[in-house]
Amino acid sequence: MKLLLHICCAPCAIYPVSRLRDSGADVTGFFFNHNIHPYQEYRRRLDTVLEYADRIELPLEVRDEYRLEEFLAAVAGNPADRCWYCYFSRLDAAAAAAAAGGFDGFTSSLLYSRYQKHDDIRIAAERAAARHGVAFVYDDYRRGWQDGIRVSKEMGLYRQQYCGCIYSEKDRYHPRQGKK
Repeated sequence: MKLLLHICCAPCAIYPVSRLRDSGADVTGFFFNHNIHPYQEYRRRLDTVLEYADRIELPLEVRDEYRLEEFLAAVAGNPADRCWYCYFSRLDAAAAAAAAGGFDGFTSSLLYSRYQKHDDIRIAAERAAARHGVAFVYDDYRRGWQDGIRVSKEMGLYRQQYCGCIYSEKDRYHPRQGKK
């Protein structure tokens, strides 16, 4: 099976790439993450994905687009629902690229993170798949959480400390209401 793997960051891709390759899939990475802010963080994650892909000989398609204004326009009115926009916009782009590239299907390293809204990711990916007429290949990669962490540390890869958007960076540093 020829699969396109949307990659949110290198550490989150480690277990899915390994699992997909072990299953015999022909995997190509796809980086499109216009939600990552500020620009220095976006650049660091992209550079780390490029380094990782080179080290493991993973073909990689990159949409190097830093679209701050589009992201803010889409989520500023209701930041609490920003994750849906982030999931769907990236997975829709992955589904479109998979369909255009003749892939059998697509999946995402977003399904690896214990911190993401797993059910929303799956729904967004299924909608994107239907919209573009390509299969979404679901797997719960969270079971490989510790393996991914271990390997990323062994490889010396940059490991980010927040999801990616400016709101999640704020949440990291600024205590939320009701939390100490």
